[in-house]
Amino acid sequence: MKIYFAGSIRGGRQDAELYLRIIEKLQAYGTVLTEHVGAKNLEESGEKHLSEKEIYNRDMAWLQECDVFVAEVTQPSLGVGYEIGRAITLNKKILCLFRLDSGKSLSAMIAGAETGSSSFVVKNYKEEDVTKILSEFLN
Repeated sequence: MKIYFAGSIRGGRQDAELYLRIIEKLQAYGTVLTEHVGAKNLEESGEKHLSEKEIYNRDMAWLQECDVFVAEVTQPSLGVGYEIGRAITLNKKILCLFRLDSGKSLSAMIAGAETGSSSFVVKNYKEEDVTKILSEFLN
């Protein structure tokens, strides 16, 4: 299984370590195409060795290639929102994870997009719930 994981980069990297732990759990189910999102050395300025066009083209290719799309959406990010929209148009199976205890509000555009089916799922979670949520979504 090929998994596209989305998390904030330029929108803020305060959850990078959490992203890494989620990516490690996702790797039990297949290849995480975007494992760099959890890299500790990835800064808000993004990947300096690639142009913005190269990043866009690479990520769009990965989106088309992936079997499922998983996003941690607690930290607002224009890029993650864009990726979710593209994943919807590509008919990907989508899981959005949001931490209720963050003190933030989830965008109505994400919360309202949940279909009630297994194709677009939004889960409020605590980190200790991630393993179970992933198992239910990916199995």
